[in-house]
Amino acid sequence: MFSKTCEYGIRAAIYIGLQSKEGQKSSLKSISRAIDSPIAFTSKILQALAKDKLIMSTKGPTGGYEMIENENGPITLLQIVHAIDGDNIYHGCGLGLEECNAAKPCPLHTQFVTIRDELKTMLKTTSIQDLTDGLAEGLFVLKR
Repeated sequence: MFSKTCEYGIRAAIYIGLQSKEGQKSSLKSISRAIDSPIAFTSKILQALAKDKLIMSTKGPTGGYEMIENENGPITLLQIVHAIDGDNIYHGCGLGLEECNAAKPCPLHTQFVTIRDELKTMLKTTSIQDLTDGLAEGLFVLKR
């Protein structure tokens, strides 16, 4: 459902969130290694997250990436997905048809709309902080 870029973006955000929770900034190299992604690819992903002000990048010897405290509450998966993939995941046809809507539905339309709505709810209600808690407890992993 998500692009490969978005999958890595979510993983990077979780890793950065965990490091930030421990009071540490993350280097590009450490993020790339933690999510098993090439450095150049990881750099582009982090630029997108920083552009949307979901993470902060600090240059210099004590620099790195860290999760930004958000006055609107915890950063959600919805925000990460939107920063990288936009909102196309909530609009397109499940079969890729250009003219699929409630008036002229494809065979999957009704089921796909329900799944998209449930996905959006999950992304909206799941914060990076929720996921870092599970990672810190050893319940989750970021790479194989």
